[in-house]
Amino acid sequence: MTAGAGRAVRLWLFAALYGMLIVASVVSFVRAGDLQFGRKPLQNLARTLDELSRPSFIDAWRGERAFAYRDDSGRVLRVEDRRAAERDYLWGLLEATWTTLKVATLGSLIAAVAALPFGVITARNMLAPRWAAAPARLLLDAARAIHALVFGLLLVGIIGLGPMAGILAIAFHSFGTYGKLYAEAIETVDRRLINAGLVLGMTPLQTLVHALPRTMLPQALGIHLYIWEFNVRDSTVLGLIGVGGIGLLVSEAVSLFQWGRLATLLLAIVALVTAFDRISRRVRAELAARH
Repeated sequence: MTAGAGRAVRLWLFAALYGMLIVASVVSFVRAGDLQFGRKPLQNLARTLDELSRPSFIDAWRGERAFAYRDDSGRVLRVEDRRAAERDYLWGLLEATWTTLKVATLGSLIAAVAALPFGVITARNMLAPRWAAAPARLLLDAARAIHALVFGLLLVGIIGLGPMAGILAIAFHSFGTYGKLYAEAIETVDRRLINAGLVLGMTPLQTLVHALPRTMLPQALGIHLYIWEFNVRDSTVLGLIGVGGIGLLVSEAVSLFQWGRLATLLLAIVALVTAFDRISRRVRAELAARH
């Protein structure tokens, strides 16, 4: 059997196993009765969409000046200026957005720096000794396999609530991703460069250091921007467990059934991620054009 035929057989085998997994998953859920949408799903969906269609930030300009909160009997509990209250909330949202961005930025930077030597060690063309490469690869795989939310839960229990738990959770999880992508980028370095360095008496690592500005730096920056962008999204979820940021406001809005404010928060998350995605794409395109 030729190499091409063997590769095709392996791909078909993978496709067959994937199909079997899908069928087994559906059958298992059907037997357990878990593939159901609850009672009145369409009515619940319509009501939820109706409430989300009125984001609370509109009240900052059009809210009632004297909005009365009443109990079931109609007795006025308190009166609130909805415009002033919502403007204060929007300022708090800006501060939470800034916290989310800081957590993602610092967590990504720590991971990017810490993972670089592990990426070098695990790259196969660096010819690192097996006793060093195997544990390093295992550590990267373990960090990548554990979600940032799990790291966050552990760290909140260890160091308490606050942004530091989120920064470290992002760093620990992203460490594995950075290391893997660094290794793959290093493995794309032209083998002729390494061979030429070996002829001149240089080690593979020395060759990589000399080739870094021309071959690796654009890829490393692209990797950093890509993971940083992903971590901006991830850090909004970490806020749900008490590390601060937008996620904390989302948790509060859901707990209090404030769907209008939840709509405002979701729009803010979409705007943040979209803006960061556009900037990241532009920077990566510039890097690609220059190299």
